[in-house]
Amino acid sequence: MNRETDAAIETDVLIIGAGPCGLFQVFELGLLDIRAHVVDSMPHVGGQCSELYPDKPIYDIPAYPVIGAQELVDRLMEQIEPFDPQFHLGHEVRSLERQPDGRFLATTSRDQSFLAKAIIIAGGVGSFQPRKLRLAGAEALEGIQIHYKIKDPNRFSGRRVAVLGGGDSALDWALELHERVAEMTVVHRRAEYRAQPASVSKLEALAEAGKLSIRQANLTGLHLEEGTLTGIDLMAADRSVERLDLDDLLIFWGLSPKLGPIAQWGLGMEKNQLEVDTAAFQTSEPGIYAVGDINTYPGKKKLILSGFHEAALAAFAIRHQLYPEEKLRLQYTTTSPVMHERLGVKG
Repeated sequence: MNRETDAAIETDVLIIGAGPCGLFQVFELGLLDIRAHVVDSMPHVGGQCSELYPDKPIYDIPAYPVIGAQELVDRLMEQIEPFDPQFHLGHEVRSLERQPDGRFLATTSRDQSFLAKAIIIAGGVGSFQPRKLRLAGAEALEGIQIHYKIKDPNRFSGRRVAVLGGGDSALDWALELHERVAEMTVVHRRAEYRAQPASVSKLEALAEAGKLSIRQANLTGLHLEEGTLTGIDLMAADRSVERLDLDDLLIFWGLSPKLGPIAQWGLGMEKNQLEVDTAAFQTSEPGIYAVGDINTYPGKKKLILSGFHEAALAAFAIRHQLYPEEKLRLQYTTTSPVMHERLGVKG
């Protein structure tokens, strides 16, 4: 062993990504008596759910008619407590190399190394940044009056707010905030939206009732008075310009995903996503798996619940990889004493 492997943390599985799918992967591995270390480039768990829209309502998690994104993360953290996962936050995995003994050596941006028998990439779309406004004065107002994420919806109460964007995040926040703000305007460059049809219908109904405004236009300028944002210029399709007075500008133009070092690991890819099989969700490299939005396969749907399904099958595949001679009998958490012991269930 060299100095790097001597200092490495040894683990059966290293999970790269601490979003909902990465967290649920901890649970599925734990049920099979496999412990894991989890690495994430962000300083906290939760991925996009925690970073970009913690209060966003999610309606398609089984048994929850509605659950907030951060609440989902919190409940997943509660669910995996019995398995004592070890988190390494603020670490980006920079290199990944197979060793002579078959294990993988992963090294992070903070010079922490791991030796793992299996790797699970649950990194969503990779590292990401919101697509930002490129106008003079915008950067200085970021997090003050220009916002790319919302952590405290109450801060906008009684204020004049414009939401820019035509996707789910933009419409979700417009619908969420319109009753608490003084004025709500949704600005999108065209009449067609990328959001769910139900959200579009709600938005248009509110506009028809005069409870918010919709503008088809492009943002072309900011109005600043002594460093304070007071309004924006909107250019319509006919080139006419309208000034819109406001207090806060919420911009949801989507994410600029960057796979970063993952793209250099020699794994099979299609359009910046990792190709996997649908039996084990293994990549082109044996022992490296991918679950959640980072992977692709025929029929793939980018849904959290799909990632949960992928995590379950990946866990069984990894159990077989680690113990190929052992026959694994499917056990149910409802009735299995072994599962109860692993979960800490009493009685």
